[in-house]
Amino acid sequence: MLIQLNFKSGLPVYLQIVEQVKAAIASGILRPGESLPSIRPLAEDLRINRNTVAKAYAELENQGVIETAAGKGSFIKDSQTPYRKEVRRQLLAGAVDAAIVQAYHLQFTPAEVLELVRDRLGAFEQKNPGHALKN
Repeated sequence: MLIQLNFKSGLPVYLQIVEQVKAAIASGILRPGESLPSIRPLAEDLRINRNTVAKAYAELENQGVIETAAGKGSFIKDSQTPYRKEVRRQLLAGAVDAAIVQAYHLQFTPAEVLELVRDRLGAFEQKNPGHALKN
């Protein structure tokens, strides 16, 4: 798995790792049961502090994305979410709100935003036929 960090993005490094792991799972690059790189080698590869990777892994574990077995490593959990539907909706709403604010600042109309969302959903489904969003 390739993680690329952008130190100028304003997003904390540990959250960049979290988001990239989640994106790799959504795209099928990482599958349930697969192991993540150990903390120390990943930190060395990324040239960051081990505590940053550990914080990212702890966040992924808190979100129910991975599970850690002492002495064995961290593994991708089955895609069943531990969150209730309303909690998942609130999490998604926060991401949508951020996208709406960005669209406003980039001067997109609501129709253009909806068209872009439909296009991106279509692209996701074509790229990941077995991972289509559920109806």
